[in-house]
Amino acid sequence: MKRQPKRLVLVMLLLGSGAVLYCLLARLGFVMAPKDLPGVLCLPRCPAVAALHPAIDPAQLPNTQQSLTQLLGSAPDPEKVTLLVEKSAYRLTVFYDLKPIKSYPIVLGIAPEGDKFHEGDRKTPEGIYPVRDLYDHPTWSKFIWLDYPTAQSWREHFAAKLTGQINPLLTIGSEIGIHGVPEGQDGLIDQGSNWTWGCVSLKNADVDEIYGAIGRGTVVEIVP
Repeated sequence: MKRQPKRLVLVMLLLGSGAVLYCLLARLGFVMAPKDLPGVLCLPRCPAVAALHPAIDPAQLPNTQQSLTQLLGSAPDPEKVTLLVEKSAYRLTVFYDLKPIKSYPIVLGIAPEGDKFHEGDRKTPEGIYPVRDLYDHPTWSKFIWLDYPTAQSWREHFAAKLTGQINPLLTIGSEIGIHGVPEGQDGLIDQGSNWTWGCVSLKNADVDEIYGAIGRGTVVEIVP
């Protein structure tokens, strides 16, 4: 009977140490945050991620020389705005009530092809990401911070480790967003120079306009 309290203390210490270690690994990017565990551990019955936006016929898009407000006839309601990034077309399109309104040229990470699996691969991730936050940036005009990684991102990351595609010691990465270019460097977009570490980059005037039309929670879909 006297040993039970000691065993209980030992169990509590082990659980506490394990929790601290897990939180440290999560902070370093090796594992998901505890709140994301249910979504990641749905395997093998994870729901498929359905496409949000319809295919675009560029010929049907309105005159892109007009502002979003001119095209819509009033200031855009952020609740009705979603964004589609088509990596292969180097295009970001603003949708309003799931109808394409205006497109903008973009560039991507230095390694533009393929999905992002780990930090430092310089790829732009593919999937559906809500806007986590948005703020002025001292170098790139604006930063629209995407909620990457998602549960789907984590599943793909672990699958890539299990199949030997990536080193098991690599972390998943973070701080993926949509932003402008250094002042006076709009030519990076005109020349199609993929220069970022995985973010989507636009001309500063374009990212400024998009920034004013969206808010936290705006959904961004990135497709190959």
